[in-house]
Amino acid sequence: MATPNTTKKTANKPVFLFDKTNYYIMFGGLALILLGFALMAGGKSPDPHVFNEKEIYSFRRITLAPIVIIAGFVVEVWAIMRKPKG
Repeated sequence: MATPNTTKKTANKPVFLFDKTNYYIMFGGLALILLGFALMAGGKSPDPHVFNEKEIYSFRRITLAPIVIIAGFVVEVWAIMRKPKG
């Protein structure tokens, strides 16, 4: 007589690609990218027929916002390349 095969059913834990801290760092990088785009966004001009050069070409929109966006992408790459401890 053959004995029935009994298999133990174990609950498999889902295996994540990254560590918990990697995901936190990724969300931080995403927040930096979104902050950079928010800094780059323009405000509504009081008169739409007048081109306000100082508002469009301000330090915030031309220099600060792209630096913040690039920093966000650097943080994203670092979060992906970072090895989990342990």
